Amino acid sequence: MGLLKHSELADRILGGWTGRIAGNMLGKPVESGDHWTSERIDAYLRLTDALPLTDYLPPPPAAGADGFELRPEWPQCVRGRINGSCRDDDIDYTILGLHLLETRGFAFTTEQVGEHWLLRLPYLQTFTAERVAYRNLANGLKPPLTATYDNPYQEWIGALIRADVYGWTSPGDPRRAASLARRDAALSHTGNGVYGAMWAAALIAAAFTAPDVRSALRAALERIPASSRLARTVRHTTALYEAGVGWSDALAELAKENGSLGWIHTVPNAAVLTAGLLYGEGDFTRTVTLTVRGGLDTDSNGATAGSVAGVLCGAAAIPPQWSQPLRDRVRSAVAGFDHARISELAERTVRLATLTG
Repeated sequence: MGLLKHSELADRILGGWTGRIAGNMLGKPVESGDHWTSERIDAYLRLTDALPLTDYLPPPPAAGADGFELRPEWPQCVRGRINGSCRDDDIDYTILGLHLLETRGFAFTTEQVGEHWLLRLPYLQTFTAERVAYRNLANGLKPPLTATYDNPYQEWIGALIRADVYGWTSPGDPRRAASLARRDAALSHTGNGVYGAMWAAALIAAAFTAPDVRSALRAALERIPASSRLARTVRHTTALYEAGVGWSDALAELAKENGSLGWIHTVPNAAVLTAGLLYGEGDFTRTVTLTVRGGLDTDSNGATAGSVAGVLCGAAAIPPQWSQPLRDRVRSAVAGFDHARISELAERTVRLATLTG
């Protein structure tokens, strides 16, 4: 943190919050990776005359279009109709992590993460591994059993989407960020599910001081086992980019390698996210739009890509078509946080990031 002036740190953290929420909103209308493939997303964008994509998704054509039905939340998430963010679990967990650090400090335990969920997060706003862990907690199980008992989702993307706040509060310190994220992730995930959270937190922490996104990705890879499938996939994605393979061809190659894992698994989503970050080449708009056009868990990937890109460029450099419709407001199911100001959440995050303990 000492390498950044306070004003720059504040701008970067606000950039992370703004980018995360904007990227989440961008991807939310097409969040159904078994239906909204990359090809179908681009077909919708051609149908609505929105390629190249430089803004939130356009609304559906007035006459409708069979096969292109958006998620039910779409009226709150498409261009021209956004008035503050709509609620989403990707943002709920970021807020929950912030409050955890404020109340428990950086020495929090995995059990305290679970207590925080039970106190602050409604059960029906959890999904897959998080819902299993929540149920296990309510039945009296403790970590690590909460992650392993009757849980077929242990390597899905849920822990990765909870990791951002640990990166924002560890600027320039990927090791610390990964350690914090691992403690959180162990409540509900194992293996690549935990590594995904560690990688994402380290990536965001590295983005504060790295000269470019490739350097941040290299630093993040150092925080997870080199032999893990996640690390191998991130390296493969990077190699395709560095070899000059086009973005769509790279995605096709990666889908052949990891597609059988399903659209909510950590590994194929990390490939789409890594590709978006690399081929976005530091441009906020290009990064979030390529990531969402990559398909799979579009709102989660858009959120993480927006967080990384927002930290890299800072809030002041995020184009206004992304930030202004948010109206500095966020909807949340986390008790006490609905209609919070994004700027206030960022200020609270800055206070944590400047603590030395």
